[in-house]
Amino acid sequence: MKSPSFPGVPLTDEVVFLRSVSKAVATVAIASSAALLVAACGSSSPGSTSKLSASQVPKLSYSDFNLSFSAMSAIKILASHGSGKIAAILPDTVSSTRYVEFDAPYLAKAMTAAGLPKSDQIIQNAQGSDATEYADAQADITKGAKVLIMDPLDPATGAKIESYAKSHGVPVIDYDRITLGGSRKYYVSFNNVRVGTLLGQGLESCITSWGVKNPKVIVMRGDPTDNNATLFADGYDAVLAPKFASKAYTDVANPAGTWTPTVALTEFQAAYTTHPNANALLSPNDENGAPIIHYLQTKGVKPDTFPVTGQDATLTGIQNIISGYQCGTVYKPIYLEAQAAVALAMYLRAGLTPPSSLVNGTVKDIQENIPVPSILLTPEWVTPQTVESTVVKDNFVPASQICTSASPASGQPTYAADCTKYGIS
Repeated sequence: MKSPSFPGVPLTDEVVFLRSVSKAVATVAIASSAALLVAACGSSSPGSTSKLSASQVPKLSYSDFNLSFSAMSAIKILASHGSGKIAAILPDTVSSTRYVEFDAPYLAKAMTAAGLPKSDQIIQNAQGSDATEYADAQADITKGAKVLIMDPLDPATGAKIESYAKSHGVPVIDYDRITLGGSRKYYVSFNNVRVGTLLGQGLESCITSWGVKNPKVIVMRGDPTDNNATLFADGYDAVLAPKFASKAYTDVANPAGTWTPTVALTEFQAAYTTHPNANALLSPNDENGAPIIHYLQTKGVKPDTFPVTGQDATLTGIQNIISGYQCGTVYKPIYLEAQAAVALAMYLRAGLTPPSSLVNGTVKDIQENIPVPSILLTPEWVTPQTVESTVVKDNFVPASQICTSASPASGQPTYAADCTKYGIS
Protein backbone atom coordinates (compact mmCIF):
# COMPACT_ATOMS: atom_id res chain seq x y z
CA MET A 1 0.00 0.00 0.00
CA LYS A 2 1.32 3.41 -0.89
CA SER A 3 1.60 6.19 1.64
CA PRO A 4 -1.24 8.71 1.51
CA SER A 5 -0.60 11.90 -0.39
CA PHE A 6 -0.52 15.17 1.50
CA PRO A 7 0.27 17.90 -1.03
CA GLY A 8 1.78 21.22 -0.25
CA VAL A 9 4.41 20.19 2.27
CA PRO A 10 7.96 20.44 0.94
CA LEU A 11 10.64 18.00 2.06
CA THR A 12 13.99 19.33 3.16
CA ASP A 13 16.94 19.02 0.81
CA GLU A 14 18.83 16.75 3.21
CA VAL A 15 17.46 13.70 1.41
CA VAL A 16 17.95 13.53 -2.35
CA PHE A 17 16.41 10.93 -4.62
CA LEU A 18 18.05 9.95 -7.86
CA ARG A 19 15.97 9.52 -11.00
CA SER A 20 13.47 6.69 -10.95
CA VAL A 21 14.57 3.39 -12.32
CA SER A 22 12.42 0.61 -13.61
CA LYS A 23 12.43 -2.72 -11.80
CA ALA A 24 15.42 -4.64 -13.00
CA VAL A 25 15.69 -8.39 -13.29
CA ALA A 26 18.97 -9.89 -12.21
CA THR A 27 21.08 -11.24 -15.04
CA VAL A 28 21.32 -15.01 -14.88
CA ALA A 29 24.03 -16.86 -16.75
CA ILE A 30 22.86 -19.56 -19.17
CA ALA A 31 23.89 -23.12 -18.47
CA SER A 32 26.81 -23.16 -20.88
CA SER A 33 28.23 -19.96 -19.38
CA ALA A 34 27.84 -21.41 -15.90
CA ALA A 35 29.79 -24.48 -16.94
CA LEU A 36 32.58 -22.30 -18.30
CA LEU A 37 32.52 -20.25 -15.10
CA VAL A 38 32.94 -23.36 -12.93
CA ALA A 39 35.79 -24.54 -15.11
CA ALA A 40 37.49 -21.17 -14.87
CA CYS A 41 37.05 -20.95 -11.12
CA GLY A 42 37.92 -24.55 -10.39
CA SER A 43 35.06 -24.52 -7.84
CA SER A 44 31.76 -22.78 -7.18
CA SER A 45 32.01 -23.16 -3.43
CA PRO A 46 31.87 -20.14 -1.09
CA GLY A 47 35.22 -18.46 -0.72
CA SER A 48 35.99 -18.29 -4.43
CA THR A 49 36.92 -14.75 -5.40
CA SER A 50 37.01 -14.99 -9.20
CA LYS A 51 35.67 -11.95 -11.01
CA LEU A 52 32.32 -11.79 -12.74
CA SER A 53 32.03 -10.32 -16.19
CA ALA A 54 29.84 -7.23 -16.55
CA SER A 55 27.04 -9.30 -18.07
CA GLN A 56 27.08 -11.71 -15.14
CA VAL A 57 26.72 -9.09 -12.42
CA PRO A 58 23.09 -9.05 -11.16
CA LYS A 59 21.31 -5.74 -11.78
CA LEU A 60 19.13 -5.66 -8.68
CA SER A 61 16.79 -2.72 -8.04
CA TYR A 62 15.69 -1.23 -4.72
CA SER A 63 12.11 -1.82 -5.86
CA ASP A 64 12.63 -5.58 -6.25
CA PHE A 65 12.44 -6.41 -2.54
CA ASN A 66 9.27 -7.98 -1.19
CA LEU A 67 7.89 -10.02 1.68
CA SER A 68 8.80 -13.32 0.02
CA PHE A 69 12.53 -12.40 -0.14
CA SER A 70 12.50 -13.75 -3.70
CA ALA A 71 14.73 -10.94 -4.99
CA MET A 72 17.62 -12.25 -2.92
CA SER A 73 17.88 -15.39 -5.03
CA ALA A 74 18.86 -13.18 -7.98
CA ILE A 75 22.17 -12.33 -6.28
CA LYS A 76 23.13 -15.85 -5.17
CA ILE A 77 25.87 -15.84 -7.79
CA LEU A 78 27.65 -13.20 -5.69
CA ALA A 79 28.04 -15.61 -2.77
CA SER A 80 30.51 -17.79 -4.65
CA HIS A 81 32.49 -14.80 -5.93
CA GLY A 82 33.39 -13.29 -2.59
CA SER A 83 34.88 -14.50 0.65
CA GLY A 84 34.61 -13.83 4.35
CA LYS A 85 31.78 -13.10 6.72
CA ILE A 86 29.11 -10.41 6.76
CA ALA A 87 28.49 -9.07 10.28
CA ALA A 88 25.43 -7.09 11.34
CA ILE A 89 25.53 -5.24 14.67
CA LEU A 90 22.24 -3.90 16.05
CA PRO A 91 22.21 -1.28 18.82
CA ASP A 92 19.86 -2.18 21.65
CA THR A 93 16.59 -3.72 22.80
CA VAL A 94 15.16 -0.65 24.57
CA SER A 95 14.62 2.11 22.00
CA SER A 96 12.47 -0.27 19.94
CA THR A 97 11.46 -3.92 20.08
CA ARG A 98 12.05 -4.13 16.34
CA TYR A 99 15.72 -5.08 16.58
CA VAL A 100 15.02 -8.41 18.26
CA GLU A 101 11.61 -9.16 16.79
CA PHE A 102 12.27 -8.19 13.18
CA ASP A 103 15.69 -6.86 12.17
CA ALA A 104 17.73 -9.82 13.44
CA PRO A 105 15.57 -12.58 11.91
CA TYR A 106 15.03 -10.65 8.66
CA LEU A 107 18.76 -10.03 8.25
CA ALA A 108 19.42 -13.74 8.77
CA LYS A 109 16.69 -14.68 6.30
CA ALA A 110 18.05 -12.26 3.70
CA MET A 111 21.60 -13.58 4.09
CA THR A 112 20.46 -17.16 3.69
CA ALA A 113 18.21 -16.33 0.73
CA ALA A 114 21.21 -14.64 -0.94
CA GLY A 115 23.23 -17.84 -0.66
CA LEU A 116 25.55 -16.74 2.16
CA PRO A 117 26.53 -19.80 4.21
CA LYS A 118 25.44 -19.83 7.86
CA SER A 119 29.12 -19.99 8.82
CA ASP A 120 29.64 -16.59 7.19
CA GLN A 121 26.74 -14.90 8.99
CA ILE A 122 27.16 -12.85 12.19
CA ILE A 123 24.20 -11.00 13.75
CA GLN A 124 24.63 -9.33 17.15
CA ASN A 125 23.00 -6.81 19.46
CA ALA A 126 25.13 -4.40 21.49
CA GLN A 127 22.48 -4.28 24.26
CA GLY A 128 22.80 -0.51 24.53
CA SER A 129 26.53 -0.53 25.30
CA ASP A 130 28.95 1.61 23.29
CA ALA A 131 31.85 -0.52 24.47
CA THR A 132 30.09 -3.73 23.43
CA GLU A 133 29.25 -2.40 19.98
CA TYR A 134 32.88 -1.42 19.37
CA ALA A 135 34.20 -4.69 20.79
CA ASP A 136 31.77 -6.67 18.62
CA ALA A 137 33.03 -4.87 15.51
CA GLN A 138 36.66 -5.54 16.39
CA ALA A 139 35.95 -9.22 17.11
CA ASP A 140 33.96 -9.62 13.90
CA ILE A 141 36.80 -8.25 11.79
CA THR A 142 39.25 -10.50 13.61
CA LYS A 143 36.99 -13.46 12.79
CA GLY A 144 37.07 -12.59 9.11
CA ALA A 145 34.19 -10.20 8.51
CA LYS A 146 34.68 -8.49 5.14
CA VAL A 147 31.63 -6.21 5.43
CA LEU A 148 29.94 -4.65 8.48
CA ILE A 149 26.28 -3.68 8.63
CA MET A 150 25.95 -1.39 11.64
CA ASP A 151 23.22 0.58 13.38
CA PRO A 152 25.28 2.91 15.59
CA LEU A 153 24.22 3.61 19.14
CA ASP A 154 25.55 7.14 18.70
CA PRO A 155 27.68 9.03 16.18
CA ALA A 156 30.89 8.86 18.25
CA THR A 157 30.71 5.09 18.59
CA GLY A 158 29.77 4.67 14.95
CA ALA A 159 32.64 6.84 13.76
CA LYS A 160 35.10 4.95 15.97
CA ILE A 161 33.93 1.63 14.54
CA GLU A 162 34.08 2.92 10.97
CA SER A 163 37.59 4.27 11.46
CA TYR A 164 38.73 0.91 12.80
CA ALA A 165 37.03 -0.96 9.98
CA LYS A 166 38.50 1.34 7.34
CA SER A 167 42.00 0.78 8.72
CA HIS A 168 41.43 -2.94 8.19
CA GLY A 169 39.99 -2.57 4.69
CA VAL A 170 36.44 -3.46 5.75
CA PRO A 171 33.58 -1.37 4.30
CA VAL A 172 30.71 -0.40 6.56
CA ILE A 173 27.03 0.02 5.70
CA ASP A 174 25.17 2.35 8.06
CA TYR A 175 21.88 0.63 8.85
CA ASP A 176 18.78 2.68 9.76
CA ARG A 177 20.87 5.48 11.37
CA ILE A 178 23.61 7.36 9.60
CA THR A 179 26.88 7.92 11.45
CA LEU A 180 27.60 11.64 11.34
CA GLY A 181 31.31 12.22 10.87
CA GLY A 182 31.79 8.60 9.87
CA SER A 183 33.41 6.93 6.88
CA ARG A 184 30.79 4.44 5.84
CA LYS A 185 30.48 3.39 2.20
CA TYR A 186 26.66 3.30 2.05
CA TYR A 187 23.56 4.02 4.08
CA VAL A 188 20.30 2.04 4.15
CA SER A 189 17.16 3.40 5.75
CA PHE A 190 13.69 4.68 5.11
CA ASN A 191 13.22 8.22 3.89
CA ASN A 192 13.32 9.73 7.36
CA VAL A 193 12.17 13.20 6.38
CA ARG A 194 9.15 11.49 4.87
CA VAL A 195 8.66 9.63 8.16
CA GLY A 196 8.49 12.98 9.94
CA THR A 197 6.18 14.40 7.31
CA LEU A 198 3.78 11.51 7.83
CA LEU A 199 3.88 12.10 11.60
CA GLY A 200 2.99 15.76 11.16
CA GLN A 201 0.30 15.12 8.57
CA GLY A 202 -1.11 12.27 10.64
CA LEU A 203 -1.46 14.55 13.66
CA GLU A 204 -3.06 17.25 11.52
CA SER A 205 -5.54 14.77 10.05
CA CYS A 206 -6.38 13.40 13.48
CA ILE A 207 -6.93 16.82 15.02
CA THR A 208 -9.42 17.54 12.25
CA SER A 209 -11.25 14.20 12.25
CA TRP A 210 -11.46 14.05 16.06
CA GLY A 211 -12.76 17.61 16.19
CA VAL A 212 -10.09 18.91 18.58
CA LYS A 213 -10.86 22.54 19.41
CA ASN A 214 -8.06 25.09 19.74
CA PRO A 215 -5.26 22.51 19.39
CA LYS A 216 -2.50 23.02 21.93
CA VAL A 217 0.34 20.76 20.89
CA ILE A 218 3.28 19.31 22.78
CA VAL A 219 5.96 18.51 20.19
CA MET A 220 8.40 15.83 21.30
CA ARG A 221 11.59 14.57 19.65
CA GLY A 222 13.84 11.57 19.66
CA ASP A 223 17.37 11.69 21.04
CA PRO A 224 18.98 14.96 19.85
CA THR A 225 22.25 13.11 19.14
CA ASP A 226 20.48 10.82 16.65
CA ASN A 227 20.42 12.20 13.11
CA ASN A 228 17.24 10.22 12.41
CA ALA A 229 15.51 12.23 15.13
CA THR A 230 16.68 15.41 13.39
CA LEU A 231 15.34 14.25 10.03
CA PHE A 232 12.00 13.22 11.58
CA ALA A 233 11.73 16.68 13.13
CA ASP A 234 12.58 18.32 9.80
CA GLY A 235 9.56 16.54 8.36
CA TYR A 236 6.97 17.24 11.04
CA ASP A 237 8.20 20.76 11.78
CA ALA A 238 7.58 21.65 8.13
CA VAL A 239 3.98 20.46 8.49
CA LEU A 240 3.25 22.08 11.84
CA ALA A 241 5.10 25.40 11.41
CA PRO A 242 2.40 26.97 9.20
CA LYS A 243 -0.26 25.90 11.71
CA PHE A 244 1.63 27.54 14.55
CA ALA A 245 2.41 30.65 12.50
CA SER A 246 -1.25 31.13 11.58
CA LYS A 247 -2.35 30.57 15.20
CA ALA A 248 -4.52 27.65 14.09
CA TYR A 249 -2.49 25.55 16.56
CA THR A 250 -0.53 26.60 19.63
CA ASP A 251 2.93 25.17 20.22
CA VAL A 252 2.90 24.83 24.01
CA ALA A 253 6.05 22.79 24.74
CA ASN A 254 9.11 21.24 23.11
CA PRO A 255 10.88 18.84 25.50
CA ALA A 256 14.55 18.05 24.93
CA GLY A 257 14.02 14.64 23.38
CA THR A 258 14.94 11.02 24.04
CA TRP A 259 14.47 7.46 22.81
CA THR A 260 14.05 6.12 26.34
CA PRO A 261 10.31 5.70 27.05
CA THR A 262 10.56 6.34 30.79
CA VAL A 263 12.43 9.58 30.13
CA ALA A 264 9.87 10.55 27.49
CA LEU A 265 7.11 10.07 30.08
CA THR A 266 8.94 12.28 32.57
CA GLU A 267 9.43 14.97 29.92
CA PHE A 268 5.75 14.83 28.97
CA GLN A 269 4.54 14.95 32.57
CA ALA A 270 6.63 18.07 33.17
CA ALA A 271 5.22 19.74 30.06
CA TYR A 272 1.64 18.65 30.81
CA THR A 273 1.86 19.88 34.40
CA THR A 274 2.96 23.28 33.13
CA HIS A 275 0.38 23.25 30.32
CA PRO A 276 -2.62 21.25 31.56
CA ASN A 277 -4.72 22.56 28.66
CA ALA A 278 -2.52 20.70 26.12
CA ASN A 279 -4.71 18.45 23.97
CA ALA A 280 -2.46 16.95 21.26
CA LEU A 281 0.94 15.28 21.18
CA LEU A 282 3.48 14.78 18.42
CA SER A 283 5.28 11.68 19.68
CA PRO A 284 8.10 10.46 17.39
CA ASN A 285 7.49 6.74 18.02
CA ASP A 286 5.15 4.20 19.58
CA GLU A 287 7.55 3.23 22.37
CA ASN A 288 7.72 6.80 23.68
CA GLY A 289 4.02 7.32 23.21
CA ALA A 290 2.85 4.18 25.03
CA PRO A 291 3.60 5.22 28.65
CA ILE A 292 2.30 8.70 27.91
CA ILE A 293 -0.99 7.31 26.62
CA HIS A 294 -1.29 5.15 29.73
CA TYR A 295 -0.65 8.23 31.87
CA LEU A 296 -3.37 10.16 30.01
CA GLN A 297 -5.77 7.26 30.57
CA THR A 298 -5.14 7.48 34.33
CA LYS A 299 -6.06 11.16 34.05
CA GLY A 300 -9.43 10.23 32.56
CA VAL A 301 -8.68 11.14 28.94
CA LYS A 302 -11.24 9.43 26.69
CA PRO A 303 -10.72 7.89 23.23
CA ASP A 304 -10.71 10.16 20.18
CA THR A 305 -10.07 13.31 22.21
CA PHE A 306 -6.28 13.66 22.64
CA PRO A 307 -4.40 12.84 19.40
CA VAL A 308 -1.01 11.12 19.79
CA THR A 309 1.24 10.01 16.94
CA GLY A 310 3.75 7.18 16.71
CA GLN A 311 6.18 5.19 14.63
CA ASP A 312 7.31 1.56 14.25
CA ALA A 313 3.90 -0.18 14.32
CA THR A 314 4.44 -1.92 17.65
CA LEU A 315 1.77 -4.20 19.11
CA THR A 316 0.96 -1.65 21.82
CA GLY A 317 0.91 1.12 19.23
CA ILE A 318 -1.56 -0.77 17.03
CA GLN A 319 -3.82 -1.51 20.00
CA ASN A 320 -3.72 2.18 20.98
CA ILE A 321 -4.66 3.08 17.42
CA ILE A 322 -7.70 0.82 17.11
CA SER A 323 -8.92 1.84 20.57
CA GLY A 324 -8.82 5.56 19.73
CA TYR A 325 -5.88 6.66 21.85
CA GLN A 326 -3.34 7.05 19.04
CA CYS A 327 -3.94 8.59 15.62
CA GLY A 328 -1.74 6.26 13.64
CA THR A 329 1.80 4.98 13.28
CA VAL A 330 4.50 5.19 10.65
CA TYR A 331 5.03 1.63 9.44
CA LYS A 332 8.43 0.82 8.03
CA PRO A 333 8.46 -2.67 6.48
CA ILE A 334 11.75 -3.81 8.01
CA TYR A 335 11.98 -6.80 5.70
CA LEU A 336 12.70 -4.31 2.89
CA GLU A 337 15.46 -2.60 4.87
CA ALA A 338 17.10 -5.89 5.85
CA GLN A 339 17.15 -7.13 2.26
CA ALA A 340 18.54 -3.84 0.98
CA ALA A 341 21.40 -3.89 3.50
CA VAL A 342 22.28 -7.52 2.82
CA ALA A 343 22.14 -6.96 -0.94
CA LEU A 344 24.64 -4.10 -0.65
CA ALA A 345 26.85 -6.24 1.57
CA MET A 346 26.83 -9.10 -0.94
CA TYR A 347 28.04 -6.81 -3.73
CA LEU A 348 30.77 -5.37 -1.51
CA ARG A 349 31.85 -8.82 -0.32
CA ALA A 350 32.27 -9.82 -3.97
CA GLY A 351 34.40 -6.72 -4.61
CA LEU A 352 31.74 -5.10 -6.79
CA THR A 353 30.15 -1.67 -6.96
CA PRO A 354 26.41 -1.96 -6.31
CA PRO A 355 24.32 -1.03 -9.38
CA SER A 356 22.74 2.40 -9.68
CA SER A 357 19.34 0.70 -9.85
CA LEU A 358 19.86 -0.38 -6.24
CA VAL A 359 21.32 2.83 -4.76
CA ASN A 360 18.46 5.26 -5.31
CA GLY A 361 19.46 8.40 -3.40
CA THR A 362 21.84 10.23 -1.11
CA VAL A 363 21.69 11.54 2.44
CA LYS A 364 23.93 14.34 3.57
CA ASP A 365 26.36 13.76 6.41
CA ILE A 366 25.90 17.24 7.85
CA GLN A 367 29.07 16.97 9.93
CA GLU A 368 31.34 16.06 7.02
CA ASN A 369 29.19 18.00 4.52
CA ILE A 370 29.25 15.13 2.03
CA PRO A 371 26.48 13.14 0.30
CA VAL A 372 26.34 9.48 1.30
CA PRO A 373 25.13 7.01 -1.37
CA SER A 374 21.94 5.52 0.03
CA ILE A 375 19.05 3.16 -0.42
CA LEU A 376 15.98 5.04 0.80
CA LEU A 377 12.78 3.05 1.26
CA THR A 378 9.20 4.28 1.53
CA PRO A 379 7.34 4.38 4.89
CA GLU A 380 3.55 4.16 5.27
CA TRP A 381 1.05 5.82 7.60
CA VAL A 382 -1.21 3.26 9.26
CA THR A 383 -4.63 4.11 10.70
CA PRO A 384 -7.35 1.86 12.16
CA GLN A 385 -8.77 1.43 8.66
CA THR A 386 -5.48 0.19 7.18
CA VAL A 387 -4.12 -2.06 9.96
CA GLU A 388 -5.46 -5.17 8.23
CA SER A 389 -4.01 -4.31 4.80
CA THR A 390 -0.55 -3.40 6.12
CA VAL A 391 0.90 -4.78 9.35
CA VAL A 392 -1.47 -7.75 9.59
CA LYS A 393 -1.10 -8.67 5.93
CA ASP A 394 2.69 -8.58 6.32
CA ASN A 395 2.45 -10.60 9.55
CA PHE A 396 4.37 -7.79 11.21
CA VAL A 397 1.86 -7.82 14.04
CA PRO A 398 -0.48 -10.84 13.90
CA ALA A 399 -4.19 -10.23 14.41
CA SER A 400 -4.19 -12.89 17.13
CA GLN A 401 -1.92 -10.67 19.22
CA ILE A 402 -3.87 -7.49 18.52
CA CYS A 403 -7.43 -8.76 18.97
CA THR A 404 -7.44 -9.84 22.60
CA SER A 405 -10.14 -9.75 25.26
CA ALA A 406 -8.30 -7.01 27.14
CA SER A 407 -9.40 -3.38 26.99
CA PRO A 408 -7.30 -0.20 27.18
CA ALA A 409 -9.17 1.25 30.13
CA SER A 410 -12.10 0.54 32.40
CA GLY A 411 -15.39 0.80 30.56
CA GLN A 412 -13.81 0.76 27.11
CA PRO A 413 -14.45 -1.88 24.41
CA THR A 414 -12.06 -4.82 24.16
CA TYR A 415 -9.40 -4.91 21.48
CA ALA A 416 -11.31 -7.84 19.98
CA ALA A 417 -14.35 -5.60 19.59
CA ASP A 418 -12.18 -2.90 18.04
CA CYS A 419 -10.81 -5.47 15.59
CA THR A 420 -14.34 -6.43 14.57
CA LYS A 421 -15.15 -2.75 14.07
CA TYR A 422 -12.21 -2.27 11.69
CA GLY A 423 -12.30 -5.64 9.91
CA ILE A 424 -9.08 -6.96 11.44
CA SER A 425 -8.86 -10.74 11.47
